[in-house]
Amino acid sequence: MASLVQIQETPTWKKLLGYVGPGFLVSVAYLDPGNLQTDLQAGADHKFELLWIVLVGLTFALIIQSRSANLGVATGKHLSEHCKAEYPKKVNYCLWILAEIAIIAADIPEVIGTAFALNILMKIPIWAGVLLAGLNTLLLLGLQKYGIRKLEMAIGVLLMVVGSCFLGVMVHAKPDPREIAIGMFVPKLMGNRAARDAVALLGALIMPHNLFLHSALVISRKVPHSFHGINSACKYFLIESGLALFLAFLINVAVVSVSGSVCSKPDLSFQNKAHCNNITLDSAAFLLKDGLGNWSSKLYALSLLASGQSSTVTGTYAGQYVMEGFLDLKMQVWSRNLLTRCIAIVPSLVASIVGGSSGAGSLIIFASLILSFELPFVLIPLLRFTSSKTKMGYHKSSLMVTLASWCLGLCSIGINLYFVGASLMDWMMSNQMSKLGSFFTGILIFPIMMVYMAMLAYLTLKRETAPAESPRWAAYTDGTNETE
Repeated sequence: MASLVQIQETPTWKKLLGYVGPGFLVSVAYLDPGNLQTDLQAGADHKFELLWIVLVGLTFALIIQSRSANLGVATGKHLSEHCKAEYPKKVNYCLWILAEIAIIAADIPEVIGTAFALNILMKIPIWAGVLLAGLNTLLLLGLQKYGIRKLEMAIGVLLMVVGSCFLGVMVHAKPDPREIAIGMFVPKLMGNRAARDAVALLGALIMPHNLFLHSALVISRKVPHSFHGINSACKYFLIESGLALFLAFLINVAVVSVSGSVCSKPDLSFQNKAHCNNITLDSAAFLLKDGLGNWSSKLYALSLLASGQSSTVTGTYAGQYVMEGFLDLKMQVWSRNLLTRCIAIVPSLVASIVGGSSGAGSLIIFASLILSFELPFVLIPLLRFTSSKTKMGYHKSSLMVTLASWCLGLCSIGINLYFVGASLMDWMMSNQMSKLGSFFTGILIFPIMMVYMAMLAYLTLKRETAPAESPRWAAYTDGTNETE
């Protein structure tokens, strides 16, 4: 990590500003193009009825993300470093490969979203847009040499662009505020696709790479190695994450409200009804153009561009920490960025060249399945470490927080696995696979699922390993000793 950010203790508002940054970088993942597509489809199918799912999901996300931040603050080491110290070499290689695949999968919607935005704004071919997305990301990451605060500011500006654009479109769409409030606070699941769309909304929220990233970003602040210093930092990072995720929640509400308003119009054309039944990042522009005017599609494309660029930056940044933590690979920042970016961009480039916009859109759906499948391999170690006295010392999660975190984590894992299973069944049904084909597919999937469940059981039940090095909390021996 480069030079640490100094925290000014007084006044309180300046102290809070010193901690502002990591949560906003992390919140970008809750506004990436994949999430935008899920939000648009949920609004098109159910108007405002699933807004309560967004509220619940981001509340869950705040609890889980705060565990990740606390791990970094209390120990001075990020999640991938803890995994390397805790698990045998073979297990670590498996976790590293899975983490890299998750980062690539998370990057696919972001790169493709950026390419779609460039195509809408400037008619640039999708494949060329994919290459430009990679180049722009490297330029933004170049801000690192000027310090983490400059990168945080750049991402904050992009986040505000996403929010401002969708707020402008939302104001013109004129959704009913009363209906939005009811959808936000009155839970209901009505209609054939309601349960599946709710699962898709929840599954799209917690990203595996985000948990690695948050635990690493918080280490950029100079925190006193004392009980009160670490506790104070955890509190301020929780407030900062809450503010960032609240902003992400408002933007998600705006996205759902826009498609909900447009697709519920009684005079909707036949073509727009078809778009509403199957919204993609590409078709959403045509829908908004027909429903609200040409300017709305341009604003949408601008927000998609900002969303894609900010998300790819944070994804590439997470890849650096994953590579460093699991492999202890010492590389220059620019070479790490280039390697991570090249690994992540290849699938999107191939799909856009071979399949065009439809192929790129299909790849987004496949990427969401991969992320859902891999989330437990990050979430279970995180929850184990943060509830461990050996790892966290006095700062381990309380019994209530531990129970709540594990319940939420297991629910999230169950929801994601249900989403994967339902998607596979839909794929088999849509391809009208023969009984023989279904039989052999089942034979292939069954052993994979057995290995998958065995690995999760191992991560959950493995006996804890004592840390090889003294964690940050070990710098003091009781709750009152103040040391730097």
